[in-house]
Amino acid sequence: MNKVLITGIEPFDGDAVNPSWQVAQALAGEQIGGAEIVVLELPCVLGVANQQLIAAIEAVRPRAVICLGLAGGRAEISLERVAINLIDARIPDNAGKQPIDVPVVAGGPVGYFSTLPVKAAVQELRRRGIPAAVSYTAGTYNCNHLFYGLRHYLETHPSAIRGGFVHIPYSHELAAAHPGKPSMALATMIDAVRAIVQVTLTIEEDVRFGDGAVH
Repeated sequence: MNKVLITGIEPFDGDAVNPSWQVAQALAGEQIGGAEIVVLELPCVLGVANQQLIAAIEAVRPRAVICLGLAGGRAEISLERVAINLIDARIPDNAGKQPIDVPVVAGGPVGYFSTLPVKAAVQELRRRGIPAAVSYTAGTYNCNHLFYGLRHYLETHPSAIRGGFVHIPYSHELAAAHPGKPSMALATMIDAVRAIVQVTLTIEEDVRFGDGAVH
């Protein structure tokens, strides 16, 4: 059976939960668009997380890989378009490491684009009444590290696997510990990722419409 690998990340920076993993967990074993959803929780440990992601891809051989991460402070589902070859950690990871101004992959290209149909997914989420946008920065921490590592692996091990990264906001539960920050219902985020999977499996060529950033 076709499979889609969805990953979330463990809690970090003092948070009790990470909704990226809660969303992934909720989808485990579901059948979407003729594919079975396989999920994996990745550590917030730079370097180790990419190793575990690559091992899972090689074991599962999915049609697509959708990595989820938390972007506290954002109000929308963010379909990341660009991964950059840079780690500049503002805070230590869960192993206490804090690399600054180092590449994700030594000698690798400056960046990679997502191979998910990001604009088509944003269009579909908006059609369903779910706030969503194309994002042009996945940060310089564990999420971007995973996104770049995923795309570098897929580029250097050619296959038909599509891959990209999606940032989600705080859940209502987690936002209670971050007063004043925007949040989204966990059920809405789960529905959003279901829709992203469906679009990924059915849209071969992304749509074109202006959704870029002015600054």
